[in-house]
Amino acid sequence: MAIDLLDELTWRGLLHQCTHEQELRAHLGEPDRHRRRAYAGFDPTADSLTIGNLVPIMLLVHVARAGHEPVVVMGGGTGLIGDPSGKTAERQLRSEDEIAANVRAQQPIFERIFEGAARIEQREIPRPLIRNNLDWLRDLGYIQVLRDIGKHFSVNMMIQKESIRERLHGRDQGISYTEFSYMILQAYDFWHLHEHEGVSVQLGGSDQWGNIVAGVDLIRRMHASVDATDHDTPEAYGLTAPLVTKADGGKFGKTESGAVWLSPERTTPYAYHQFWLNAADEDVGRFLRIFTLLPREEIEHLETRVRENPGAREAQKALAHHATSLLYGEDEAVACEQAARALFSGEIAHLPEPTLRAVLAEVPSSTHPRHTLDGEGVALVDLLVETALASSKRQAREFLQAGSIAVNGRRIQGADARLTSADLLHGSLIALRRGKKAWHLTIWE
Repeated sequence: MAIDLLDELTWRGLLHQCTHEQELRAHLGEPDRHRRRAYAGFDPTADSLTIGNLVPIMLLVHVARAGHEPVVVMGGGTGLIGDPSGKTAERQLRSEDEIAANVRAQQPIFERIFEGAARIEQREIPRPLIRNNLDWLRDLGYIQVLRDIGKHFSVNMMIQKESIRERLHGRDQGISYTEFSYMILQAYDFWHLHEHEGVSVQLGGSDQWGNIVAGVDLIRRMHASVDATDHDTPEAYGLTAPLVTKADGGKFGKTESGAVWLSPERTTPYAYHQFWLNAADEDVGRFLRIFTLLPREEIEHLETRVRENPGAREAQKALAHHATSLLYGEDEAVACEQAARALFSGEIAHLPEPTLRAVLAEVPSSTHPRHTLDGEGVALVDLLVETALASSKRQAREFLQAGSIAVNGRRIQGADARLTSADLLHGSLIALRRGKKAWHLTIWE
């Protein structure tokens, strides 16, 4: 059953601003009779998207759940310019080949998420149309842009945009004409999609509000300039989601190791799962609303459980499972949970190499010559000191005799233990553990 899109976005905390709300609500009504198209644009400045980009993707998922048609616009053209929104300095321009490669690399992310959404919903939902704005921007001539598009933009209005105003007032920053013109290109995207693809709604984060309103305005101005006698207002609307923040004031989507990405090559599924699992009690309810498709009743129940028994972390476990399942599938979500249990128990020998490396990515590690494991191998007493799991050989012997040391999850008893090539996992790794929490990954090359 289709959902009411605006009501769904509102209770999930995904509706920040929209143009002409009552008209938009009527426009989105009765999807069985009038399926609308809504788009969001994505900047291909890297070969992956970050968790921050997940917000507009979720907007598109809810568009599909409501029975409308989502459209993804890859910024193959605008990416050559760079959006100044949220930037304090000029972007470094990237080559056409680099932008094209990033567009190709990002595309599977949308496919995975929409497949995950259909699986979770247990029904078919519209998959996104994927477009590249280079296809229509590359043929625009400079005179054409100035004459047919630029005349509809007021410089006075453009410099009031927050990102541009801040750059103009920054003594050491400034803004180039290139980035200043980005708003015009994004607005033209909306006009092109409106005229040629029937797209009537643009979605984005709150930092895109100025660009989105400019697109709505351009459609209406272009429409009026073509036929001054036609008094029908073209149907074009904009909608933004709020900026996601953390309750403690920290930046959302950042960890000690950097940004959280939506591609396994950048952030492993296990690390992705762990990010959500570590959500604070103050944040977890909001994140469940925004980043999962769990129904309202279940989320409200989990929020109650956070208040009643925060130590159980039921909401965090649900968030991690469902967010990971949406991006990587149910099997991967279960595998991440099994890997976490393996790390806690120490029984890691059965883990696949990528999962093992991901599980131990944050623990201390060291590299050693592979050939030293040949023959009699390496004395564990010496290695414990070398890896700082023991402060001296005497302490290392005490640990070994007390059974406090495990190799790949196997408890070692005896001070004369040695490691050989038979102890290697996946041909190059040996994991040491002292007690329950002190891990060290040795890499043998």
